[in-house]
Amino acid sequence: MSIATTQEIVTELRAGRMVILVDEEDRENEGDLVMAAEFV
Repeated sequence: MSIATTQEIVTELRAGRMVILVDEEDRENEGDLVMAAEFV
């Protein structure tokens, strides 16, 4: 898994792709699936 820039994430979302947003390892260490509502 790689860390993407904000611009890369926005580009992926605009293309209809799903991304996973993760928090820090020293927090909950969880990920959330994110997708633009128009593609759900």
